[in-house]
Amino acid sequence: MKVKKAVIPAAGLGKRFYPLTRSQPKEMLPIVDKPVIHYVVEEAAKSGLDEILIIVGKGKDAIINYFDKTNTYADLEKDYKIDDFPNIYFIRQKEQLGLADAIRYAKGFVGDDPFVVLLGDTIYKSSSPLTVTQQLIKVYSDHNSPTIAVEEVPKDKIKDYGIIDGNKISNRLWLINNLVEKPQIQNAPSNIGITGAYILESDIFGYIDKIKMGINNEYQLTDALKLLCKDRDLLGYKFEGKRYDIGTKELWIKTFLEFSKGSGYI
Repeated sequence: MKVKKAVIPAAGLGKRFYPLTRSQPKEMLPIVDKPVIHYVVEEAAKSGLDEILIIVGKGKDAIINYFDKTNTYADLEKDYKIDDFPNIYFIRQKEQLGLADAIRYAKGFVGDDPFVVLLGDTIYKSSSPLTVTQQLIKVYSDHNSPTIAVEEVPKDKIKDYGIIDGNKISNRLWLINNLVEKPQIQNAPSNIGITGAYILESDIFGYIDKIKMGINNEYQLTDALKLLCKDRDLLGYKFEGKRYDIGTKELWIKTFLEFSKGSGYI
């Protein structure tokens, strides 16, 4: 079955950016001349996805306004050089209870179809002819198994990531046996971390319904995937490219400067 839908969770409060994010969503922070969420939607659009659901929360109206068809669709189509720009829908997460809870809101949108999850504060640059999302879709299609993007994580950053325990089955591919959310380094099963791009199927909602609140008193997608991988194959793919996390002020500034150099501004 072809992957044609994307879910973009963008409902987090952005507390690490306070007070800036009291007035605008972190997903609308600029990277040179475009907001972060623009790059995320661009990744989905260039990957051939037809429909996008963006999950927003309190104070996120700027995201909805940015993609208002009457204002920006023509410009977006021109920027992306895509004739049939994906349909974009929005739904509001009532409480910020974690990534798994946000994805739960996509159940009606997804139906029985496989879907991509792209985090609203993470940008990918591919070093392959395929986008990072297309790379994941290819792995999913080849193996008929849910697939998540992974990368090697520096030891001092392991505590900030979901970390996989798995068997390496090829140069870039792992069969995942277990996942641990934000472990201390001494308890980490590896240094291979989850980066924020996933190809999932509708059975994930059943696993989300089974989990309890975890780290940070939130429903963690890692905990749902931990249950899933006990019942079926779950793959981790080390993508060709680079990931830019906009989760902290320091990372945002670093990304802004790097993209500025690439654009010829500095």
